[in-house]
Amino acid sequence: METTAVNVVVTNLVSDKATLKLYFYNVKANFLVRNHYTLLKYVKPAGRTKVVYPIQLPPGEWAIALTQDLNENDLVDRNMVGIPTEPFALSNNVKPRFRIPTFDDCKFTVKGTATTVAISMK
Repeated sequence: METTAVNVVVTNLVSDKATLKLYFYNVKANFLVRNHYTLLKYVKPAGRTKVVYPIQLPPGEWAIALTQDLNENDLVDRNMVGIPTEPFALSNNVKPRFRIPTFDDCKFTVKGTATTVAISMK
């Protein structure tokens, strides 16, 4: 299967130590559904507040959700109404207001040439 280089650049990390989890989705119906991601990658910031994560992805539409596991319990901690209480961000720097973001809000296209996806945690 043909793949394309994608560099995911994450800036403004809340912690320079806590594990960053990158959830990659390429199926619209699975976006933000627990355990329905296409790929999950763990990144240790190693003392930095910016990380660059290179990955090869097949062509198509993709979206990324990421969280930073501040207490290292391997969960996305949430409040009573289900909103994450740990830092999170989405591709296209979508900031949820009054509804859960959709795949279309967050998607980007992977095709022939290398792509950079910049995501800010703030």
